[in-house]
Amino acid sequence: MPRTTPPRPDRPDGPLAGRYVLLDQVGAGAMGSVWRARDLRTGQVVAAKVLRAHDSTTLLRFVREQSVRIAHPHVVAPTGWAAEDHRVVFAMDLVRGGSVERLLAEHGPLPTAYVALLLDQTLQALAAVHAAGVVHRDVKPANLLLEPSGSGRPFLRLGDFGVAVPVEDVRLTRVPGGVGTDGYMAPEQAAGAAPDPRQDVYAAGMVATELLTGRLGAPPPDGPLGPLLAAMTSADPDLRPPSAAAALERLRLLDLPHGGPGERPWPFVPDRLPDLPATRPSRWVDLAIACFLGAIVLCAVAVYLLLS
Repeated sequence: MPRTTPPRPDRPDGPLAGRYVLLDQVGAGAMGSVWRARDLRTGQVVAAKVLRAHDSTTLLRFVREQSVRIAHPHVVAPTGWAAEDHRVVFAMDLVRGGSVERLLAEHGPLPTAYVALLLDQTLQALAAVHAAGVVHRDVKPANLLLEPSGSGRPFLRLGDFGVAVPVEDVRLTRVPGGVGTDGYMAPEQAAGAAPDPRQDVYAAGMVATELLTGRLGAPPPDGPLGPLLAAMTSADPDLRPPSAAAALERLRLLDLPHGGPGERPWPFVPDRLPDLPATRPSRWVDLAIACFLGAIVLCAVAVYLLLS
């Protein structure tokens, strides 16, 4: 039976928009694919999100996502963008440790101290996002990315601002209903309420509860985080902490365990991206080298003829 070659992802032969060379695909989402790419302007390897076929609403969301430029260590925000023909691309920092969703799938329920650190960093990120007048609207484990840290302290970064919206901006939805991911959306968000930072607080509480229990939708467990998570995930937004900053302040007032000899080791966060393969120069470089060598030969012949 003849061997078949899997179809190669849609990748241009040259730099996209003259700037981004797509190296290998590392992910995919509702609006497009995510690639490891080299930015020819800076020389850095970045993550490039490429939008393929699109309608006006998808394109508007894409443009809004690239416009979110929040400088914070726990936020992955776009750093540049470009467009060429039917492709639109924007670049952001490359985060190599995978997502919290993958970590949970591999390790199951996580230690309280570990979850507290992840929640702390998530709330730091959300506080910066809210201070910029933006509501994320899709806080979930898949959008919480991790830097490789081995078995040390985790370092989390909030990404994917595809459905984020400025609080005072127009709505992107055309029909009644919520924008976000089922299970993490606050009840009023699922019902189509206007964006509100307390909806992100709810989602962060749902994520932390899932990390502690291993189950989405489980009630907050007993323990030092329980009362705070119960407040964050209240169905009544008026009973939640009024902001991510307020929830963060309450979190840091808790007497939380910090691990010790009797605690199981923290989950290991590896570098999940393989090394880039050695690449040979492009055909354009080959052509330039050939032209250069040809010029040298012609010059040598000309000198020989003049001297003979």
